[in-house]
Formats: sequence, C-alpha cells, structure tokens
Amino acid sequence: MKRLPSFLAYWKFSLPALVLILILFWLSGCSGKSVKTAANAPNDGAILVKIVAARKQSVTEPVTASGLVSSGTEARLSFKTGGIIKKIYVEEGATVQAGQLLATLNLTEINAQVAQANEGLVKAERDYKRVKNLYADSVSTLEQFQNVTTAYNVAKQSAEIANFNQTYSEIRAKITGKIVKKLMNEGELAGPGSPVLFMNATGAANWVVKVGVADKDWVRIKVGDEAQVTFDALANQQFRGIVSNRAQGADQTSGLYQVEIKIQGADPDLATGFFASVQILPSSSREYVLVPIDALIEGNGNNASVFVSVANHAKQKSVKVGYLANGNAMVYEGLTGDESLITAGSAYLSDNSLIQIVK
Repeated sequence: MKRLPSFLAYWKFSLPALVLILILFWLSGCSGKSVKTAANAPNDGAILVKIVAARKQSVTEPVTASGLVSSGTEARLSFKTGGIIKKIYVEEGATVQAGQLLATLNLTEINAQVAQANEGLVKAERDYKRVKNLYADSVSTLEQFQNVTTAYNVAKQSAEIANFNQTYSEIRAKITGKIVKKLMNEGELAGPGSPVLFMNATGAANWVVKVGVADKDWVRIKVGDEAQVTFDALANQQFRGIVSNRAQGADQTSGLYQVEIKIQGADPDLATGFFASVQILPSSSREYVLVPIDALIEGNGNNASVFVSVANHAKQKSVKVGYLANGNAMVYEGLTGDESLITAGSAYLSDNSLIQIVK
C-alpha cells in the first residue's frame, strides 16, 4: 500500500489534538476576560461607595426667630381713681404731643371729696390752734393737745390724697406718640388703673421686635449682637437690628425667653403688630463638623445618621445637626472631625456592611 505524504499523515493523526488546542485557547481567552472584569468589580458582597473627609470649623450659627413689632416706649393710660368717663378727646391713630389732655372723668364725686377733705382740714386746723393756746395756758391737758395735733395731721394728709386723686382724674400724654387703641368709651365706668387708651412712641429710634428663643439659643445671644430683620408687609426690604434686651426669665406660657431687637437706621413705615422674621448673629462662635448633606440619612428634626468608613466596613453613627448652610450640615454632636464620611452608596448600606471605596 502506498504511504501518505508525511504532511497528510500529520493532519490525519494530529487533527483531534489541534481541535483540543483551539478549544483550550478559546477558553483561555474567555478566562482572561473574566479576570480583567473581576479586577474592577467589588469584592465578594462589598458595596461600592464614595467617601469624603469630615472637617471641623468654627462657625457663627445664626438664631432664627419670629415676633411682632412694637414700640420701645408703650403706655397703657388709665385714671388713678374710678369713675364715669366724661370725655375722650382723641381717636385711634391720632398723633399726640407730650402733655396733651386725652380724657377726663366726671368730676362731680371727686370734687365733692376734695371739698369735704378741705373742709375737714380747715376744722382740724382751727381745733389745733385753739387747743394749742389752751395748752399754753395750762387749761387743756397734754393728751388733748396730742390728740388734736394728730387729727390735724390726718386731715392734712386726707386733703393731699383728695387733691392728688383729682389731678389724676384726667389722662395726659406722657410722651409724643400715636394712639394705637381706645380700650374704653365715653360714659363707661372706669375702675382705678383700668387701661383706657393704648399709645406708643413712634420714630426710627423706637421700633422694636420682640421674639421668643429657646434656652440653648438664649445663652449664645448677647446685648449688642447684630440682627437682620424682614417684615412680611414690606417685601424685599431688610433692616439692621441690634439686640437691646434679654429677658432673665422664661415666659410661663410658651417656655421661651424673650429677646428684644431694636430697629436701626431710617424710619421704616411700620405699625404695631407687624409680623417680623429675625436672624440674630451671635458674637460668639461654635465649633461644628461640616458634613455634606448627601451623607446624611434618617433625618428627623436635628437628629440624623451618617455612615463612616472603618477598615473597609460601614459604621453607622448618630449625629445632631445644628443647621444647614451652603450644602453642608453643621454637626455639633456625634463626630470628631477626622472621619471618612460615606456619600454615594449610603442608601444601600446597613451597619457593618462590607464596602469598597471607588473614586
């Protein structure tokens, strides 16, 4: 039998081996591709995340509050004695001058009391002089002279009281200002000290805003601190204010501490009762840890959580947030400032999750 050429013999006997080699080569290529992909994939069970470094910063945290406008000098005007109101000479909104007569009582009863007191004083003085002369002549006793002296002094004081009450049976303006409210009308019975008119001083130096703040904010505010004031009624206008007073006790109803801000600069067109929003800038600063807002999770009020990277694991930490500013949360409790905060990927994490950091 004729032999095949050597190269045909080679193909005849090596073809299965060649096919096997091609298959192995193809598998080797696929395996290399898989290794290359795995190099960019997370480790077994790890979640891809991004991190950012936390940092400390001393920040002046503003105190935001709201309140009502009032005059720095307010007065609830009343009569010293009770009686029927005879005449009120002003209406609501009227501008009055210091010393101007505003209201009077019917003085019939009061004048009678004054006359009665004055007559009693005349009689007491007459008795005093007569007994004094008798005592000098040794006709009256020392006890009689002492008694009539006491009666005379009492009559003088009674007359002074009656005349004083007569003087304050009318209301006069103590300051230049505006009548805000008439609380009573002519013909009504006004009790002693019952407010009849409510007035305040007006002008650039007299408008104040009174706001209530919590105790943690009250301790940071000092008299003289700057403030920015806006009014709902005056859109697009901002006024400068200065803290002029801090209440030393909490309001029994709200539990807040009242802070008074005095409006500075030009006289704004304001009225008592305007609603104002105030941002107080305390002179004292506070140290915060700045955290990007997208690193916060589970926010509720000033309570929130963040994940930090610790040895390729995510650790959840509870924090307290003071306020938000410029895309950052100002954290005052829960972080030291040297943590690596997890931002992207935090939604898929739980405490102690395995993570892989990517850029």
